[in-house]
Amino acid sequence: MIVYISRQEHFNAAHKLYNPDWSEEKNQEVFGPCANANWHGHNFDLIVTVKGTPDPDTGFVVDLKKLSLLIREKVIDELDHKNINLDVPFMQGKMASTENLIVEIWKILEEALPSITDTGRLHALKLYETPRNFVEYFGE
Repeated sequence: MIVYISRQEHFNAAHKLYNPDWSEEKNQEVFGPCANANWHGHNFDLIVTVKGTPDPDTGFVVDLKKLSLLIREKVIDELDHKNINLDVPFMQGKMASTENLIVEIWKILEEALPSITDTGRLHALKLYETPRNFVEYFGE
């Protein structure tokens, strides 16, 4: 029996989509207002889904309190009220797109998750940049 359990967390961050190898005009053409020289911000929502067999003693795939603390310590504290392009070490040298951000978050959580669960493993991440724009990643 495999069960999927999810935890949602929230953070606010700014970023800019800008390719330094392109002209200002091409950046504006491709990224539009997201290339704003003065950055722009989002209210992000991150949903982390863990899958596994419930522990026979607790009934848990993962203790959600521990999962929340892990997400907060490893991800949210690194991103909340930060400039993703400038202030986030794991995003240095990468385009600060939501797609790249979710892949880097996956790497962090996949490595850290075994410290809080014996049976659960990371199944999916969903990152909302806006209520209508989001990206999903399954580690593939």
